Amino acid sequence: QKSTYDVIVIGAGIQGSFTAYHLAQRHKDTLLLEQFLLPHSRGSSHGQNRIIRTAYPQETHPKYHWCHRAPVSPRSKASGGQTGLVVLGLPGEPELEACRRSLGVDEVLDATALAQRFPGFRLQAGQVAVLDSTAGVLFADRALRAVQEVFRRHGGTLRDGEKVLHIEPGATVTVTTTAGVYKAPRLIITAGAWTGALVEQLGLRLPLQPLRINVCYWREKQPGSASSGSVSPCFLTLGLSQAPHGIYGLPSIEYPGLMKVCHHHGSPTDPEKRDQAPSSAPHPDIAVLSSFISSYLPGLETQPAVMETCLYTNTPDEDFILDRHPKFSNIVIGAGFSGHGFKLAPVVGKLLCELSLGEEPSHNMAHFAITRFPGV
Repeated sequence: QKSTYDVIVIGAGIQGSFTAYHLAQRHKDTLLLEQFLLPHSRGSSHGQNRIIRTAYPQETHPKYHWCHRAPVSPRSKASGGQTGLVVLGLPGEPELEACRRSLGVDEVLDATALAQRFPGFRLQAGQVAVLDSTAGVLFADRALRAVQEVFRRHGGTLRDGEKVLHIEPGATVTVTTTAGVYKAPRLIITAGAWTGALVEQLGLRLPLQPLRINVCYWREKQPGSASSGSVSPCFLTLGLSQAPHGIYGLPSIEYPGLMKVCHHHGSPTDPEKRDQAPSSAPHPDIAVLSSFISSYLPGLETQPAVMETCLYTNTPDEDFILDRHPKFSNIVIGAGFSGHGFKLAPVVGKLLCELSLGEEPSHNMAHFAITRFPGV
């Protein structure tokens, strides 16, 4: 078994897989390590679909200006369709207005106009919506498999079912797993909710909080009314009191007759206990979702038909960490994607690749530096 590589990447979720792909494309002999057997549903990159959008509040979050250049579009081979996205909020709300301007659209839909365009939605009095017609659904599992396949085609090595036990820093980094010992002059850690524990071995305590997210699917009262065959957009909320932390939804593509509607928040968890059955106590976010659906999506039943789980790994400001280790410059960390990183993985992977190779990053990285957290 080969043990020496140009670069080792720990974590074969979407961020690590795109990072490894960019390295292999640059002719770097790259090892991509994954602790679980693939495919699996224990991290943050599984599931059938994700929203892909260009509606970012650019003026309030200029750090994400490069989302418009992410080389994945709703028309890519991993696409579930260009469904459009409805952003629900209050008129004049800064983030909603910034989204509207970033899209270059003037039209704001009131309750009547939204109901005419998309009969499944019912806005409350005084609320408005902005339409991102370029948005759509990305097939997450298919995208992940595709990038791993292309990585291998470029000569990359993917080893799954190998949990990292120890990292020894140095001019040559040594990574010990449950199945072997590997060495490389460069290491990139993209281990999702497990990143915090790995970097603690390296004397770094990052403010990363893994959250267990309930992924809920809600049955249509009249089957077919919101099916993938009809014009049913994705949606998300900005600044609505009825949707603390935000609520988002996707049309019924994964399970026919079931619409995916989720709270963009969860409960703190230990990723090692990810597969343990949750307590029987009622989930507070389910009550929030039920109330929201009753008011805004009256065509759906108000109790979830299917519940699955996913992990977010949040930073305090919900922005990513893309940076070199402050002491070991040949160790790069990509973490804290806070539930909104999947669609940006092609660019994130390129940036982590550039950092690892000691190049000037192709985008401004100041907003993603570890030093923004006092005392780290």
